[in-house]
Amino acid sequence: MSTAYNANYASQLTPAGFHICLSDDDSIFTCDVSGGVRKWQVGESSVLSALRNWRNLFGQNEDSLRIEFEKDDFDFSKLDSPKIGKFDPSNTPHVGGSTWAGGTGGYNTAGLGGVGGPFRLDAGHDVHQLSQEAKDAVPEHIKRKAREIARKEYQKRLKEIEMSSFEADAYNQIYNRIEKQTKMLRTVIDSLEAKAKEREWVRHQTTGDLDDAKLVEGITGEKSIYRRRMDKEPESGALLKKPKRLRICFDVSGSMYRFNGYDNRLQRSLESALLVMEALKGNENKIKYDIQGHSGDAPDICFVKVESPPRNEKERFDVLKKMLAHTQFCMSGDHTLEAIDSSVQQLAKEDADERFLIVLSDANLNRYGISPEEVLKFMNADEKVRVFLILIGSLGEQAKRMKAALPPGRSFVCTDTTQMPQIMQNIFSSAVID
Repeated sequence: MSTAYNANYASQLTPAGFHICLSDDDSIFTCDVSGGVRKWQVGESSVLSALRNWRNLFGQNEDSLRIEFEKDDFDFSKLDSPKIGKFDPSNTPHVGGSTWAGGTGGYNTAGLGGVGGPFRLDAGHDVHQLSQEAKDAVPEHIKRKAREIARKEYQKRLKEIEMSSFEADAYNQIYNRIEKQTKMLRTVIDSLEAKAKEREWVRHQTTGDLDDAKLVEGITGEKSIYRRRMDKEPESGALLKKPKRLRICFDVSGSMYRFNGYDNRLQRSLESALLVMEALKGNENKIKYDIQGHSGDAPDICFVKVESPPRNEKERFDVLKKMLAHTQFCMSGDHTLEAIDSSVQQLAKEDADERFLIVLSDANLNRYGISPEEVLKFMNADEKVRVFLILIGSLGEQAKRMKAALPPGRSFVCTDTTQMPQIMQNIFSSAVID
């Protein structure tokens, strides 16, 4: 009785369960019905000040720490013809405008978080994000113009990549982070064994084709005088007679570029691509591989062809730069399921000891109405191809929920820069060898 009375009394005090009041220092106080008092910093200036104090206290001064601001209001009177925008030599943060390239939450220009711009451009500042409602309201003729500019700039960037000189320092900076894991993965590849079953004649069978060498036994009443063509498991340690086939399909969608400042998902993806290329060089007789990408543009963007893997550091670095450029200039959208479907169909037709498909995704599948059941259906489409999913990034708990819904050992969550090479090694160790 007393519990019901107290609940009724509390609801009379405040239907919401707490009282709220403003403070003089740009913050608010809340007091719940149990007597708990909390202070909330809600003003932009106070939040930034608290962040600076936190950085000073814990020594975290990395430029990668950024704040994301959600903006519900938008002013379509600023919406005009898409353009790249002016480049600010001082790299001053620009918010909500329509003049500067690299701004956030603005209109018409290349940047992050805005609407009507031709492509993404991250200048390293805190991001002011306009709502999806604002993006959806952009007229179609402006979207078409933005796509035209993006395509031209993308082709221009690809030409620059092909003509650029070898950037050893940048390459070595990435390689140094995955050097140890590269050596480990090479050891795994060196120990690969044959798994393909071979058909051969098996004698002493009670049915099948008559074995000419056992005619005498047949006359005397022996029944095991036949032979049959049967699959034979390879012996332990058997050498590969045919190479294994591997395709890695990377997520190169716009969200990889957009949220790289949030969780370094694009950086991890590029590191894993270099890990694979470095570990597999010189091992084409054991594993034939290619690298593709999927984005809003297409499910099968080719970065490395199976017949022509990169031969040196420059060619491998060019692959990374092309992947990065695609994430910046591609259109929004998702082709994850189509990427799995087309790759499985292609790999199933190839003659190989084993066939593997590793698909990387940033787990932003709910936005496009893709369920774990649909993903698993495509992953299990053909038993000749073993498919694995690496969830490279996540907003909230998306990746964990997707992993929990898939069979154990078929999906992996990568939330830290150092995890990706280890995950790649685990896939090769547990799947390719076992």
